[in-house]
Amino acid sequence: MTTPITVLIADDHALFRSGFRAILDTQDDIDCVAEVADGEQAVAEVQRLRPDVAVLDVRMPRRTGLGAARSILSVPGNRTRIIVLTTHDSDDYVREAVTAGALGFLLKSMPPEELISAIRIAARGDVLIDPSIVRRHLGRFAESLATPEPDAAINRLTTREREVLQLLSRAHSNAEIADRLRVGEQTVKTHVSNILRKLGLRDRTHAVAYAHLTGFATRDNAG
Repeated sequence: MTTPITVLIADDHALFRSGFRAILDTQDDIDCVAEVADGEQAVAEVQRLRPDVAVLDVRMPRRTGLGAARSILSVPGNRTRIIVLTTHDSDDYVREAVTAGALGFLLKSMPPEELISAIRIAARGDVLIDPSIVRRHLGRFAESLATPEPDAAINRLTTREREVLQLLSRAHSNAEIADRLRVGEQTVKTHVSNILRKLGLRDRTHAVAYAHLTGFATRDNAG
């Protein structure tokens, strides 16, 4: 039997916490191990329980979700993946979440099944940022994610690297990309490393943001 994905929920609205937990409790592969009401508690409980995924609301007392994310992700050896939830798709929030290293930035208005899917995606180490948020709000800090001439940068990628980037932007895991392209997972990891180096990007989160920001993710043909 597969070990369940352990999840911590941090939100100062008790109704949201209890409702979200009730939804997660219906999933055989997800185990909600804690729910807390503020950012300080989130940091403390993540350190104590080491959940696979922490779902953090942006606005919380004592410490914001973004502040908690930075603290959690700065701990050496940390394995907890972060999803940031908000009712406000502010570009400042998106920028801070991406900079902190969160693997997901989602609106609370998303359907429950999509939030559940986001937890599974984050647990395997892949990125999920609502594409509409990326398109609307990453322009203000595009220089930190993209070169001045994105088409020229994309052209430095091989055909296979462009295929990998497009699949990566659609939240596919390394295993799924490997299966689709009929190559080994290590080959996919090598392609991802090459993509980050050629485009001057820090990590997979920035690669996904870059692909959406430049419109590459929605092209019919990545080649």
